[in-house]
Amino acid sequence: MVKDKHRRPKSGLAAPARTQAHSRPAGKASPAATPKPAQAPKKEPRPAPEAPARPLMRREGEKPAERVPVILETAGSDQYRLIDSGAGEKLEQYGPYRIVRPEAQALWQRSLPAALWDKADALFTGDTDEDGMGRWKFPKAALGETWPMQLLGVDFHGRFTAFRHVGVFPEQLAHWSWMKEKVETAGRPVKVLNLFGYTGVASLIAASAGAEVTHVDASKKAIGWARENQALGRMEKLPIRWICEDAMKFIQREERRGSKYDIILTDPPKFGRGPNGEVWHLFDHLPLMLDICREILSPKAIGLVLTAYSIRASFYSIHELMRETMRGAGGTVESGELVIRESGPDGGQAGRALSTSLFSRWISA
Repeated sequence: MVKDKHRRPKSGLAAPARTQAHSRPAGKASPAATPKPAQAPKKEPRPAPEAPARPLMRREGEKPAERVPVILETAGSDQYRLIDSGAGEKLEQYGPYRIVRPEAQALWQRSLPAALWDKADALFTGDTDEDGMGRWKFPKAALGETWPMQLLGVDFHGRFTAFRHVGVFPEQLAHWSWMKEKVETAGRPVKVLNLFGYTGVASLIAASAGAEVTHVDASKKAIGWARENQALGRMEKLPIRWICEDAMKFIQREERRGSKYDIILTDPPKFGRGPNGEVWHLFDHLPLMLDICREILSPKAIGLVLTAYSIRASFYSIHELMRETMRGAGGTVESGELVIRESGPDGGQAGRALSTSLFSRWISA
């Protein structure tokens, strides 16, 4: 599936249907008629979800223990920090650059003076919707498309995209740090599956920690960016399979093959289309996706991590789905929100927490 992230660029979305113009044969006049009032275009009904590739498993046994609500917080570092937020925007530091982007969740007023915001190196203008396209303005000087960054010891490119994103989602550091620690302390080989893997930062972190990684994304452009990130860090020899394919098709095939993974990360969009027109609706297809992920977890699985952005739901929705999916597996399901804490221009302040997404993860112990 397309890793649009609701916040990420969609690839291959269908264009609006064209309206066919009606014409009369040449030389014939139109009969007089009373003009009819204009009618609003008929709203297209939402297509019914595709029939599932297989029915959902009926799970038996006790549901896992639960821990709710859990707030996973990302604080500032020398490479990334949320400087300030408010009035529908956020001011962030990404490596050497200060960037202003829209942020609908920042309902409060800014706490830092406008003069500081005005010194930003780049700001995104245009459509403020998560999926809206726009352009970047560079008030000081024109900047290149990419710049080098590093998180958790992994080098990668920050990138100005047409969808206001910059090639990395720092709130995921909470999950990536957990994964890195689990891989490093497992005492055995660990296989990681990264679905909707985008630019590959999580895959590189997992592989650098010692995991064998399979990275799946339906966007050829995103896979290309991921390979560029791998080359930047001179990590070409790390065991990573880069798979450009629809995520659902991939895991269905892995289930048939009997493939198994110890950690699965899945970060699906609200809506997307795969490279061959495959349709993804989060609420329609998420139950089957998690069900298949359960089947391809190894007998000694470590965890299954789900992140859900920009959906109109409580985290309890995905929390209860995860617990039902993992019936009989033991372990714990913990769910809540990913947040980023403001840390000021020098990283020394503890400001407000900005919520970015919902999450639910099953951990074996």
